[in-house]
Amino acid sequence: MKLAAIGSNCVDYYQNMNGGTAFPGGGPVNMAVYTVRLGGESSYIGPVGNDEFGHIMYNAIQNKGVDVSHLQFKEGKTAVTQVELLNGERVFGDYDEGVLADYKLSEDDISFICSHDIVICDLWGKVERYFEELHGRGIKTAFDCATRPDDEACKVAIPYSDYVFFSNDESSIELLKEQMEEIYSRGPKLVVAMRGEKGSICYDGTDYHEMGIVYCDSVVDTMGAGDSYIAGFLNAIIQGKSIIDSMHAGAMNATETIKYFGAW
Repeated sequence: MKLAAIGSNCVDYYQNMNGGTAFPGGGPVNMAVYTVRLGGESSYIGPVGNDEFGHIMYNAIQNKGVDVSHLQFKEGKTAVTQVELLNGERVFGDYDEGVLADYKLSEDDISFICSHDIVICDLWGKVERYFEELHGRGIKTAFDCATRPDDEACKVAIPYSDYVFFSNDESSIELLKEQMEEIYSRGPKLVVAMRGEKGSICYDGTDYHEMGIVYCDSVVDTMGAGDSYIAGFLNAIIQGKSIIDSMHAGAMNATETIKYFGAW
């Protein structure tokens, strides 16, 4: 698989770790890195600031083997989330989206994206308005709605997304299936609900496919688990694997990530 990951990136800045430590990430960035880990190819298309965090982001992504030829340095700040570790738990503070706030794709970016097998973005990527054009050009599209599939960005992207992912580990199965059917009615081919320790469910318009987690006896950190699942699922489905096999590939990849601290 050759994945184009577009839009959001973010530095998680841990204020009380070693006097301040920056971890680069963000959904699309994570998915690009995990795709390379799985043996595929990926590119990240998005903006960083011309500050210290921007260079940290660029170097980290490039060192993981992701194509950064369309990562842009822009005047301003890289997106940052302030994080504290309190009793081993993350507490998220202020978020500054920096140069991501007014990000736009160029025609050159769009042509480059369309040279890939599939494009992925998430709720915070600022590029959902390009999904109609990208879908129309024939590239497969995927969108991660996080926990908010009814947000405006999701409403714009979902009708032009082949694969839609969202997270919901709270609703009953009955309510979850109603939610999945409503999302499916907007246009995607497959709707995948990620349910944390409860596994995942995929709806194809006719049948529901269910998959549990792949057991891990030493969970260190769940950061990036959902992004890992998405990368694993897409890598398999693009290669022609069945829905169930793709769900299992997603679960396997998620388990690999939770064995260590941080997304990657």
